Amino acid sequence: MSTQPVPHPRILRIKQLTERIGLGRSTIYDRMDVQSPRYDATFPKPIKLGAAAIGWIESEITAWIEQRISAKDVR
Repeated sequence: MSTQPVPHPRILRIKQLTERIGLGRSTIYDRMDVQSPRYDATFPKPIKLGAAAIGWIESEITAWIEQRISAKDVR
């Protein structure tokens, strides 16, 4: 009987996130800013890691990317 390993959640920092989704740092922060014309309510919210550090949960980023791909296929 073989069991599947349970994946551990992974947190992406801003550099890893920019490499993963192909958007620049300022664009990512614009996607999170309600006041910005580039605001995206579907963009995953970061989690606080420390006093001045945030990160994004990799599985949420993957789901967001897949959602974007699905939306492209519908058009």
